[in-house]
Amino acid sequence: MTRPAGVPERRPPWRDPRAWVVLLVVAVSAYLVLAAWRGATFVASGGPSSVVLGIAVIVLPVIGAWLVWREIRFGREMESMGRELEADGDLPVDDFARTPSGRVTTEDAQRFFEREKARVDAHPGDWRSWYRLGLAYDAARDRTRARAAMREAIRLRAGDS
Repeated sequence: MTRPAGVPERRPPWRDPRAWVVLLVVAVSAYLVLAAWRGATFVASGGPSSVVLGIAVIVLPVIGAWLVWREIRFGREMESMGRELEADGDLPVDDFARTPSGRVTTEDAQRFFEREKARVDAHPGDWRSWYRLGLAYDAARDRTRARAAMREAIRLRAGDS
């Protein structure tokens, strides 16, 4: 039985990415609390170098928390769009030939990419096309362009609302 591309298979809890996300969020949250406490201690000590160090200890974890939040939001958007495409029957079927390591073969990835690139060229304002192009880039192991295509899909979808 084939499943649409982008739809995860059922996994045991220790192999579920969501469980790892929860664990990482808890760990980062604990780190933020401890770092803020330590930074406040440095600032309260009053020495110029301690104050600068304290501010850095407080600011850097906040930037890290923002990055974690951004990645979680990105993942939730991808999941939401994937569900919508699945409900519409518009996700590509994952029937690609695979290498022994489980990766999509170069030939299948190239065919998939060419098909999805043509779809984006024909419908550049359609978030669904960009999402599928992101899947094609991912199949071709180009994660940077895959994420860029997915960000474009998010941007376009936000404009649809």
